[in-house]
Amino acid sequence: MKLHYDAATDSLYIDLAERPSVDSDEVADGVVLDFDADGHLVGIDIDHASQRVNLTQLVIDRLPSKVETIAAA
Repeated sequence: MKLHYDAATDSLYIDLAERPSVDSDEVADGVVLDFDADGHLVGIDIDHASQRVNLTQLVIDRLPSKVETIAAA
């Protein structure tokens, strides 16, 4: 899973799987779910993210694997 934030557009994309999206469904104003060819959820796109979620803190709790961080340039 990867989180991608674009400050220029204030959008947050949560990449849940490394499979291409072939279908999307806007489930709320500015919140789009992306699905692969088998109908599995692969991503979540959130417009105006700073108004919808707290972007100042990320808490990771009890993940079953290694956590990798990449600093933004």
